[in-house]
Amino acid sequence: MQTKYKYKDKTYTHIYPLSEGLGQEGIFIPLSIDDEALAELNVTVMHEEEPLEVIKQRKITELKYQRDKAEVQPIEYNGNLYDYDEKARDRINAAIIALSLQGEGADIAWTTADNQDVSVTAADLRAIVAAVAVRSNLLHVAYRKAKERVEAAGSADEVNAVTMN
Repeated sequence: MQTKYKYKDKTYTHIYPLSEGLGQEGIFIPLSIDDEALAELNVTVMHEEEPLEVIKQRKITELKYQRDKAEVQPIEYNGNLYDYDEKARDRINAAIIALSLQGEGADIAWTTADNQDVSVTAADLRAIVAAVAVRSNLLHVAYRKAKERVEAAGSADEVNAVTMN
């Protein structure tokens, strides 16, 4: 919802410029003034619905954020949680290379997302990356379906009801 303020012949899209305009006439208002008090100063307050396309774009951005945030959450593998943020991805890739060079069955101590020390092999780390790829694909599929529902929505309420689930 957008709020506009009309005073005399000028329309303001925010309370701060209205406050400045009234201040030039010697009328000082707090930025937290309510609509009733503004009406007493001959200010017309208009609450307008945002265009549906703006609401849809904001929702799509929110869904992308949710997807991107979920993609870097710790991932469960073999009963343990492993970090998968950018730093963790770099460490996992470096460890895969190092362990691969050491030969089959080589292992390394690894600290899990919940601070447990476990022994992992290159195969374990590759399996973690594979689990992340599966999760990432599921998140992207869920995002695309949610985006389609947002784009097909005919009202703000329908848009707001869309989730990634």
